[in-house]
Amino acid sequence: MTSKTIIRSTLGLAGLSIAALAIAQAPAAQPPSAGKPAAAWAPPGTPGSPINGEIFHAQVLLDVAGFPSGVIDGKKGMVFGKSISGFQEAHNLKPTGQFDTPTRQALLGQNRPSTIMVKLSPDQVAGPFVLPFPKKPEDQAKLQFMGYRNMLEEVAEEFHTTPDTIVALNGLDAKIGAGATLRLPNVIAANRNYDGAKPDIAPWMAKLNVDSGDIQGDYVVVSKHEGVLRVMKGSPPQGALSKSDSTGNKPPADTGSGQVVAQFPVTMGSTHDPLPLGLWKATTYAFLPPFHYNPALFWDANPDKSEEKLPPGPNGPVGLAWLDLTKEHYGIHGTGSPETIGRAESHGCIRLSNWDVLRLSRMLKPGFKAVLTS
Repeated sequence: MTSKTIIRSTLGLAGLSIAALAIAQAPAAQPPSAGKPAAAWAPPGTPGSPINGEIFHAQVLLDVAGFPSGVIDGKKGMVFGKSISGFQEAHNLKPTGQFDTPTRQALLGQNRPSTIMVKLSPDQVAGPFVLPFPKKPEDQAKLQFMGYRNMLEEVAEEFHTTPDTIVALNGLDAKIGAGATLRLPNVIAANRNYDGAKPDIAPWMAKLNVDSGDIQGDYVVVSKHEGVLRVMKGSPPQGALSKSDSTGNKPPADTGSGQVVAQFPVTMGSTHDPLPLGLWKATTYAFLPPFHYNPALFWDANPDKSEEKLPPGPNGPVGLAWLDLTKEHYGIHGTGSPETIGRAESHGCIRLSNWDVLRLSRMLKPGFKAVLTS
């Protein structure tokens, strides 16, 4: 099989093992220990399961409320406390960052179970799939679409989770394919009214359970220290916008007087490509964007390599959406690696999961101000 191979799922693949797909998708650098037997499956929330039932339920409720803590996996993780703090601030609770009783009661007010049984339709596992997925830009440029690797990755993205978590929820013997029934995080969108969305992206919003509810903001504040993007309602910061040729090392004096209404974990900047601090605008939105790969703009790329135009797709370098900032070459965008959000570094841009960047695009109109602060 070559790197150009695109595989479309068919009903004939409905009996594939989710455990086998999860192993096939795992990084080659992390093979199972030789001679060590696989651990027996334990029901989620019980001893031996990697899923903490209470944390898992909280992650689902935070995600639906607009304060996601990253992929839903039942693990407390690095972002969980920040998501709790954001939710507490928005709901006039004491901002302890702890999953305390008042916060638990407020979240449980949604009256939403943590999981839902889903009988997969053909559309939910339709691909197209790319396997093996090429690593080099010059090979990626030969693809027509940067799709999911397999059905398990596709379903995991739809339900804001990971392939390993789906295995942990359903057991090693569970199957995936059209007609199969799986237990999945209950992030089913309550509102799927995508009025105004372009015809090519509205189906993706529905597919990824993007809620187009009543959360609306006026501007965003991105905190480098906290690793979050806050959606603010109220008066945005005043003053002149930062210039595109700014070195980006001076935080804005005014961060606005709004109140937080939603918050997303983000990956931003690095030592080589620091977050461009300042006051910017997100002027235009591009959905299903292709990506112009220019090695001269990446410190870790080979400058002798040629520029490439990479096709669009959920596993492309900027995922399903690009919200363009007035800082040249910078934007707010999606990713094909949602499990890295809040953990890895970026090339200076602000990276969210695909489902979060699509939801963000429904909360704010193009032209919103973005405060990038330390």
